[in-house]
Amino acid sequence: MNFEIPKYTHPNFSVDPFISFPNAKYLEVIKDGVAPENYHAMSIYPEYFKINNNWILASESRMDCVPVYKTEGIISVVEFRNLKIGDKVVVGRTEDGSEGIYLHTTGFLTTNAGADVFAFRSGRSRETAYSKDYDKLYDLLKYEKDNGYVVWVLGPAVIFDYDSRKALSSLIENGYVDAILAGNAMATHDLEAGLLGTALGQDIYTQESKYMGHYNHLDLLNKARNSGSIENLIKDYNIKESVVKSCVDNNIPLVLAGSIRDDGPLPPVFANVYEAQDEMRKHTRKATTLICLATTLHSIAAGNMTPSYTVTNDTVRPVYIYSIDVAEFAVNKLRDRGTLEVTTMVTNVQDFLVHLKNYLIK
Repeated sequence: MNFEIPKYTHPNFSVDPFISFPNAKYLEVIKDGVAPENYHAMSIYPEYFKINNNWILASESRMDCVPVYKTEGIISVVEFRNLKIGDKVVVGRTEDGSEGIYLHTTGFLTTNAGADVFAFRSGRSRETAYSKDYDKLYDLLKYEKDNGYVVWVLGPAVIFDYDSRKALSSLIENGYVDAILAGNAMATHDLEAGLLGTALGQDIYTQESKYMGHYNHLDLLNKARNSGSIENLIKDYNIKESVVKSCVDNNIPLVLAGSIRDDGPLPPVFANVYEAQDEMRKHTRKATTLICLATTLHSIAAGNMTPSYTVTNDTVRPVYIYSIDVAEFAVNKLRDRGTLEVTTMVTNVQDFLVHLKNYLIK
């Protein structure tokens, strides 16, 4: 089955009431990092702004940021902390077009006339059958390999298992990964496994705890810091296999955001949270598919930075977001935080990765 991107339908702005709606208003920023009163806050959905009687789509959006009118035909979406004196921030709190601001939620909508209003098991839980979700994801990733930008958001659980590490490395090497967003722990334990065969001191295949194994990740971090970089560490200690090594070998961006509890950390970890956010944002703004595995806070962060759509060559297409975790709480938390356009799968991430690899890579 060949995957096809759903067709996007723009609002018909050539008819009333859109014709009679006023142009959007804006106020200039008078203090760096502070939006004017009555600023408009963005959502995850496509939003249009009437400027000089033309409706302009914000092509690179982000939830909870503000639209800034830059030049004719361009609306930039900016974080509050990045606002500068003189920026023209669109103001208005309505989204029905009456203030020159229109939020469009039905651009990709398909109707199912035969669907019941009430039905059992309409939510997503451990009882949900995910066979169809897997089939759709297989087709999507085959399409995205040549046409999209797939960003993976990873927790350390993905590398605690021998088979899932190999599966993820294989997905990287075969073109199904365009960027990875993670924390210090994922990369540390992956490199620990590559060097010592353990993750947090446990054998990655047998799960047996090794004698004095609790030192292993600390030893790895110390060696990495002595080497000065991940690349030098891999070379200095002849690490032959790891997810991180696959990223290095295939020029896949690896953004590691630090946390308050980090050990070490590894040399490339961003200690400044806003620098980490900016670096993550470079990839979420290009993402066409986002796959979040076993990391609640990182998933929420990346998901909230990722709109439900992206614009490529003047074509509006949906962004597909997947959240996978063995805990229902973790996958549902992303939806609770405003990222509504997400497919949740309650399953073991190790099994998930192996399923993907076995199907996509023969």
